[in-house]
Amino acid sequence: MNTAPDGQYPIKNYCVFCSSSEIVDGQFFSVAETLGAEIAAAGGSLVYGGGHVGLMGQLARAVRAHGGGVIGVSIDMFEEMELSHAAVTELIVTRTMAERKQVMFDRADAFITLPGGFGTLDELSDVLTLKQLGFHTKPVVILNINGAYDMLLAQFETMIAQKFVRQSHRELFFATASIDDALAYLREYRPPKINNQWFKTDD
Repeated sequence: MNTAPDGQYPIKNYCVFCSSSEIVDGQFFSVAETLGAEIAAAGGSLVYGGGHVGLMGQLARAVRAHGGGVIGVSIDMFEEMELSHAAVTELIVTRTMAERKQVMFDRADAFITLPGGFGTLDELSDVLTLKQLGFHTKPVVILNINGAYDMLLAQFETMIAQKFVRQSHRELFFATASIDDALAYLREYRPPKINNQWFKTDD
């Protein structure tokens, strides 16, 4: 993706990783709905896992209800289970989860992680690792709603303290509990200079 003349990234497609669970607390659904409305209000489109259930479905419905585009990326197995969302403006069906993640990565200008389970953590870890290694410079936001990622963020600090991760790699992502702060970060985002070399004692 090309940067704007002032060095900022133009963001059109917001890839959101989140839960497909229908039984999480209602506040998470409210946040997904608000985020979807804000993505549409910003003139953006949603890139997501394509499902109609859980936070995924709530998010997609909100984007569409407010006039935004929705790009769903599903897999054959989910299609057979009829999990895809009818509200998508574009549906891409892949054969494997790896292909699905690659399509989402390629279509995204920015990544936002809402609370979720193992699949959400897998997607977040993937984009952080690729950014750490220099394969992309796209912004990565962790929306830490109701402390859902407190322990994960603490684990990141432990990894830094024990020198498994560079201190400078805190710049790989932005964590916040506020949608407003997340969107402000994305509007002002400029790619940091990330040292993707193996760990050295001077960092």
